[in-house]
Amino acid sequence: MKTVRVWFRKTGAACYISHLDLTHCMARALHRSRIPLWYTQGFNPRAHMVFALPLPLGMEGARESVDIKIEEEQITMEEVQERLIRSLPATLPVIAVTEPKMKPGKIAWASYRLRLEPEQGSVEELAEKLNALLAQPEIPVDKHTKSGMAHFDLKPYLEELSASQEKETLKLSLFLPAGSEKNISPFLLTEALTAQQEAMFFCRSVRTNLYDADRKIFE
Repeated sequence: MKTVRVWFRKTGAACYISHLDLTHCMARALHRSRIPLWYTQGFNPRAHMVFALPLPLGMEGARESVDIKIEEEQITMEEVQERLIRSLPATLPVIAVTEPKMKPGKIAWASYRLRLEPEQGSVEELAEKLNALLAQPEIPVDKHTKSGMAHFDLKPYLEELSASQEKETLKLSLFLPAGSEKNISPFLLTEALTAQQEAMFFCRSVRTNLYDADRKIFE
């Protein structure tokens, strides 16, 4: 038995399916692909799957992963990839299959790319509202946690934010804490921009990569 890490993208309409639906979709694809999976023991056996870090609803993922266990050592990584490509929809393309090098519990950071298209006014006005928000001494936000709502200042987490304009789009790049210990969503920034600066825009967000505490890319 061996563990392999399946790398895939979550794009287009797939960003609107929940993590539970993604789990069901992946399980069905694994079953259709006839990959010799290892199943959990007990009354209701299930294919062993461990996703690195679930995406929030509405966000695309450029480099997502799920770990599976395979009972037959003879099957190659390339064959696993080919079978899954045939079994998954185009919005969930498999980009690689590798041996895991890091445990998901080591994830501590994530990088994001956001594209904001103003629904009212110009992109220059939207950029001005973003700058006004970032100039505030504090950016108070509310975040859902396991113990309830938490009220905190978002500003200290936005030190690695960069912005640029491209035609009628405001492009943002962010580097934020992620993982089991602390997880700051970029949606907290867009929500604050709407609530505190009355900005109206359409947002397309992509998580581009995951990193460990030393800023090494999750592999």
